[in-house]
Amino acid sequence: MAEAPDNIILVYLRWIDEKVDRLAESVQDLKERVTSLEKRFADLQADVAALHGDFAGQSAWIDRIELRLERIERRLALTDA
Repeated sequence: MAEAPDNIILVYLRWIDEKVDRLAESVQDLKERVTSLEKRFADLQADVAALHGDFAGQSAWIDRIELRLERIERRLALTDA
């Protein structure tokens, strides 16, 4: 006996269901990738903040050296001031 043909509505519903499943997988993949990018961006921000701290420390160190050099120049009468 021949098998009865599927109802056309059921065929389309199965097709739509498969497409929705594929879209759900794609969206999940995109979510994971965006989360990874967000983490990498946060890490970069932390690195930049650390660099700013390093630059501030170097600037303070240079300022101290500059003051010491000026004091040495004054003691040795190497400047007009």
